Amino acid sequence: MANRFDLPPPSEEALAHSRRVAGYIAERIHRAGGWIDFSEFMDLALYAPGLGYYSAGAEKFGPAGDFVTAPEISALFGRCLANACCAWLRDSPDAVILELGAGSGALAAEVLGALQGHGVVPARYLILEVSAGLRRRQQDTLQRLPQALRDTVEWLDELPQSPLRAIILANEVADALPVTRFRKLEHDVMAQGVSVAGDGFAWAERPAGRELRAAVAAIESGLGRELDNGYTSEVSLRLPAWIDSIARIIEAGAFLVCDYGMARREYYHPERRDGTLLCHYRHRAHADPFLHPGLQDISAWVDFTAAAAAADAAGLSVAGYSTQAHFLVDSGVLTELERLQTGQVRDRVALAGQARRLLMPGEMGERFKVLAATRGRGHCDGFGFRDLRHLL
Repeated sequence: MANRFDLPPPSEEALAHSRRVAGYIAERIHRAGGWIDFSEFMDLALYAPGLGYYSAGAEKFGPAGDFVTAPEISALFGRCLANACCAWLRDSPDAVILELGAGSGALAAEVLGALQGHGVVPARYLILEVSAGLRRRQQDTLQRLPQALRDTVEWLDELPQSPLRAIILANEVADALPVTRFRKLEHDVMAQGVSVAGDGFAWAERPAGRELRAAVAAIESGLGRELDNGYTSEVSLRLPAWIDSIARIIEAGAFLVCDYGMARREYYHPERRDGTLLCHYRHRAHADPFLHPGLQDISAWVDFTAAAAAADAAGLSVAGYSTQAHFLVDSGVLTELERLQTGQVRDRVALAGQARRLLMPGEMGERFKVLAATRGRGHCDGFGFRDLRHLL
């Protein structure tokens, strides 16, 4: 992991934007009496209208951005996801796909193309995107599709009001939900918030409120032990409401969450004493969320035990949980690898490198997990090779 001195310097234009974001957040802190919860800071840094990382127009994905997601790494990911959804879509010709936060549009392009190859095209491919800049990039990416596929795509500003027969995809979305940071003391729980410090920001603690205390108590109850004195981590208090809002629009179908994360016992392991908070800037990972507000991504790993519990509480059935590697293998990644092979040695080497990044334990293979929750007769393949629900 890089430290802040190893990071490339922003341009003057980018720094000017970051100062505007910092000023906006500082004003919110002053109005709040000098302190805000870290979840509010993260929300403002990422989503403040016209200013936040995901709301402004800066490049985020790919070589010119700050990180690369699985769909940008290889077409293999989207093809395998299409394979996993194919059977239910074939049985439900009126069903739609709804992708939450579609990034560069690479996943939508590959899924639609692969489904067309299977003779199964959804009635509509809906994209819920909060960033105007990303929406434009998605539109540019999808221009290469045949007209018949482009005609299925529709962008949304909010979740649909009426229930859908749908498969809902959330690839690297849950990790960007703002999290609340806490520090456990022997007889107390402290909320880690943010105060203004000079021209920047600093951590500042206050006694936790009722909601955070209850969340920490629930974590300890699930673990069957108390967290150690001084243990610092985070909890996504917004995760249950987010999953409930999605469950409400599923009449029948499946909800797939693909993200880096782990089950609760791993997440709050005694050796993981400082949580999972992670920032990405120009393809470097570091741990300073106060650096260059508005210019970097801020995320935390997903507690998949909490996600599964929220899905169950929302009336969905948890139908599968696996590592990304096992999910892709069960969804035909080896077959797709052969299909994409060409006679060019350079192409074969590049494709092998892409597969390695998606599958190897030291890359994305084990760090990323896939959770499926269903309703009605909806289902999703991909968990026959190894289902890890017993770990949740």
